[in-house]
Amino acid sequence: MPPRIGRAPSETIGGDEWRELGLAIGFCELAGVVPGLLTADDVSEWYPTLEQPSKTPPGWVFPPVWTALFATMGIAWHLVRRERTTSPRRKRRAERVFLSQLALNALWSLVFFGRRSILGGFVVIALLGPAIAVTIAAFARIDRRAALLLVPYLCWVAFATALNYGLWKRNRGR
Repeated sequence: MPPRIGRAPSETIGGDEWRELGLAIGFCELAGVVPGLLTADDVSEWYPTLEQPSKTPPGWVFPPVWTALFATMGIAWHLVRRERTTSPRRKRRAERVFLSQLALNALWSLVFFGRRSILGGFVVIALLGPAIAVTIAAFARIDRRAALLLVPYLCWVAFATALNYGLWKRNRGR
């Protein structure tokens, strides 16, 4: 078995830890997949009718980017969950803020696509960015690697926030 990250080479990842890592990643991926399935018709029928900001990437970019980001969220969460030297209270707080931002992430799809509310989506994503920043800070107190794994996510959400704002400006009244 490969060595554990950040552990002595003689310590290996056991089956339970691989299972826990897989469950953490799977849970995070589901947070993206389920809202995506629930809003698939809106994505394919409504979204293409919107006037897009000039910096909008092609549609094929979003699925692989989000898949990678949800996987790194799961890895980061796993690193925090497996840390044994941090106080349980600090870990519970970090997990609460992590799960809160994950819920906001899922809510964005349901509001933006499901309700077809560009402004509502903007409100949700405007809350999501700070929630990710709070999560990064909470994770940094437990495992710096976990915090660093969330930085690309924060950057992508900042870009997505700008896109959402641009969509709202171009499509007010829809």
